[in-house]
Amino acid sequence: MISLHTPIKTAFIFGTRPEAIKLVPLIRRMRQMPESFQPLTIVTAQHREMLDQVLDLFSITPEYDIGIIRPRQTLAEIMANAVRGLDTILANEKPDFVVVQGDTSTTFAGALAAFYHKISVAHVEAGLRTQNRYNPFPEEINRRLTTVVTDIHFAPTATAVDNLRVEGVAPERIWLTGNTVIDALKDVVSWNRPCHHPVIQQIAAENRRMLFVTSHRRESQGEPQVRICKAILQLVQMHPDIVVVFPVHLSPAVRDTVMPLLADRERILLLDPVDYFETVHFMKNAYLILTDSGGIQEEAPGLGKPVLVLRDTTERPEGIAAGTAKLVGTDMSRIVEEATRLLSCPEAYRRMSEAVNPYGDGQACRRIIQALNHVAGRADSPLPFDAAAAAHHNE
Repeated sequence: MISLHTPIKTAFIFGTRPEAIKLVPLIRRMRQMPESFQPLTIVTAQHREMLDQVLDLFSITPEYDIGIIRPRQTLAEIMANAVRGLDTILANEKPDFVVVQGDTSTTFAGALAAFYHKISVAHVEAGLRTQNRYNPFPEEINRRLTTVVTDIHFAPTATAVDNLRVEGVAPERIWLTGNTVIDALKDVVSWNRPCHHPVIQQIAAENRRMLFVTSHRRESQGEPQVRICKAILQLVQMHPDIVVVFPVHLSPAVRDTVMPLLADRERILLLDPVDYFETVHFMKNAYLILTDSGGIQEEAPGLGKPVLVLRDTTERPEGIAAGTAKLVGTDMSRIVEEATRLLSCPEAYRRMSEAVNPYGDGQACRRIIQALNHVAGRADSPLPFDAAAAAHHNE
């Protein structure tokens, strides 16, 4: 039983850059409420450099860093090292809630470790599904297994709520919140701070259109990644006014394919991973975005940027339905065809760029905090996120 008179100890467990981006706004808001919450940050560092970029950007110093990263480690090693490292911390800290986010190996490891200690699990961004257990791999199963041990499900969209209900999750354990990534995006956009990245300035000075590309998912590695790179080469050849900017993931499996094919090519700029602040500004300055990132599928529509999704399936069908994104897979000719259509047809571009973002209104953190207070007996249940109302408000 949680005391009504002491701060709720809330342990955030995450290990990758996307998790950090989506949890940091929640951690920061809780830190502004010390009478109500005692947030505790635990990172596995499943990603090291890219995770640290986000922590530095938002001035977050974790209370615990178990540092599980090893060169070319297997999924089993990631899981075993994460659960082992978390076990002692949770035993000593005994938080009221453990909060995990999304679908990484750290997500499931954090939820499982909390379950072993009979600590209530809250899952941010719950309920996303592709219905294909191997795509994305291993993320689809990570999400499903996390659902099984979760007590409080924070679903970002009505579709995610429906997925959870179909799987038998009790409605009173589900809150429709919107996605915290929109909170993070709005936070960064609101900063009175210019981005001076030289590549952004260079492309603006040359008056060229930027294609911003990211591709890193496990199912894209190997031959699919080769096809993506060949499509990029063809697009650059066909459209002399474009420049491709591609921050290349640090994974050797990605770099070993991308660098030999695209390095030292005219109008293709390969960068080391940029921090979240710079990523937001690259998206703002891009004409078109090609990505297999889940977060960018959610963020780019908030900036009015069409997205071509470099995947065969997506657990974010709302953007496809709304018209903010199009699923193109990794087929070279399909990528070239759809990108060329948007580069050449102003009306097709306008329809996608003006479509309403279905993923959030920047109030997801507020709803999550109110829901946790409600579970602790301290507040009423929050009103659910209403995408239609948010779209009307933003018109």
